[in-house]
Amino acid sequence: MIAVDERAERIAHDFPILARRTSRGKRLAFLDSAASSQKPRAVLDALVNFYERDYANIHRGVYELAERATNAFEGAREKVAGFINAEPAEIVWTRNTTEAINLVSFSWGMQNLRPGDAILTSQLEHHSNLVPWQLLAAKTGAELRFIEVDEFGIHRLDDLDRKLEGVKLVAVSHVSNSLGTILPLAEIVPRAHAAGAVVLVDAAQSVPHMEVDVRALDVDFLAASGHKMCGPTGIGFLYGKRALLEAMPPFLTGGDMIKSVGYEQTTFNEIPWKFEAGTSNIADAVALGAAVDYLQEIGMGWIRDHERSLTAYALERLRELEPRGLAVYGPPAGTERGGIISFNFGDIHAHDLASLLDVEGVAVRAGHHCTMPLMEKMGWPATARASFYLYNTEEDVEQLISALHKAAQIFKLA
Repeated sequence: MIAVDERAERIAHDFPILARRTSRGKRLAFLDSAASSQKPRAVLDALVNFYERDYANIHRGVYELAERATNAFEGAREKVAGFINAEPAEIVWTRNTTEAINLVSFSWGMQNLRPGDAILTSQLEHHSNLVPWQLLAAKTGAELRFIEVDEFGIHRLDDLDRKLEGVKLVAVSHVSNSLGTILPLAEIVPRAHAAGAVVLVDAAQSVPHMEVDVRALDVDFLAASGHKMCGPTGIGFLYGKRALLEAMPPFLTGGDMIKSVGYEQTTFNEIPWKFEAGTSNIADAVALGAAVDYLQEIGMGWIRDHERSLTAYALERLRELEPRGLAVYGPPAGTERGGIISFNFGDIHAHDLASLLDVEGVAVRAGHHCTMPLMEKMGWPATARASFYLYNTEEDVEQLISALHKAAQIFKLA
């Protein structure tokens, strides 16, 4: 772990915000990357440089600056496509994972679902991969079904084939944002396809943290957010198989998604531009391309190994607090999981605990993590959540453990 940790320490120097002290003078231990990651200098520079040197509107202008902007924008699309082993035409720019999922719901779902059909999701889903399907089911008359999870948040797949009967769409998260559970896509996708279903994957918590190959996984749609993978906010993408995207109607209409417009009729552009109405988020797409370059230079295999080791180390260190009332949730130690640990500590409310940790410079998330149905199922009013990324080190874990000991003293936990 030492050599890995030393590299993570060097990587942390690429992120200017991590060198800052909190208002209380504490070292910042940022453990909330599942919500949004920090940005390396390379991405910040790419964003500023684009605005200072290359900015213009894209696709329309024939002057040099517009051509440079267009090339940078479409070059970023090529980088994202290569990152997940897709074709550039299969990458649609969106604002985030949520918008990408809603695009599929409105464009593919409204066209393909009917009464008697079913949508299958899981009990672990973020609201962004649940609410759109609730609304789609209500509009189309389709049935909404769920893959259940056990007390550890592990998917129960013993009755999967029965639940797939009549299913037209399977919409599942690759990695749970609440518990770190990793969905066995290699097992689920072939069975879903055998049942005649299309598969959408919410990859917001996987694409930034591990190698994701859409061809190898054979998923039909995949959605991700730039801000969780060292890129800016306001940019994300939808991957869709070419045949599916070509058959889908536009999601939004207006400029740039058209081929020709008359007073009575419009013909639409080719994919992916058919789904990109209006002026795109050009600069943030370019900066996301820089984030992809940065992650690839480090290596997604290394990032996954680092997070795996750091999560195992954190679980081991947290165990010493169990006699004082710490409860850790999610897949048990030794089980493959993402770099996410949710927990509660005695009778301290998660929000109060997060506030106490913040005093010590430790930034964690507290609440239901946009998984309210899961919290209700598990009987947790809320949890605190620590999540790790490429810039975190054992020192961050030790700072968390120290802060938890201080919280135990304040609340007089045995």
